[in-house]
Amino acid sequence: MAETASDVKTLVQTNGRRKSAVARARLVKGTGNHKVNNRDLKEYFTSRVHQTTILEPLKVANLTDVYDVIANINGGGSSGQAGAIRLAIARAIVELFPEKRADMKKAGFLTRDAREKESKKYGLKKARKAPQYSKR
Repeated sequence: MAETASDVKTLVQTNGRRKSAVARARLVKGTGNHKVNNRDLKEYFTSRVHQTTILEPLKVANLTDVYDVIANINGGGSSGQAGAIRLAIARAIVELFPEKRADMKKAGFLTRDAREKESKKYGLKKARKAPQYSKR
């Protein structure tokens, strides 16, 4: 655990996963500049919904302008990536401030969403869609 926030550059690094996306997020003392894959958050995620999804844990903990988030992410689509970063940020906040765990848990940020794409079955067109039945 970090001694004080000013002594250590990277305070904490955590992982988050969602669908097939994997994110590594670092919380750094700063002014609220957030980077994803070395690009600005608003440049990487153009959708306002995804931007809000990612920053929700910081808003719940009232740390929006106190910490910078530096995230590396690979795999998945934009929605899965946003969910993975959100989980990683929430875990980082809990690691830094254990007393905020109840708030994060109540908001549902610490639960790993385990839903994955179901695999295709042989004889079917997709995971469950069957070819059209013909009686004659």
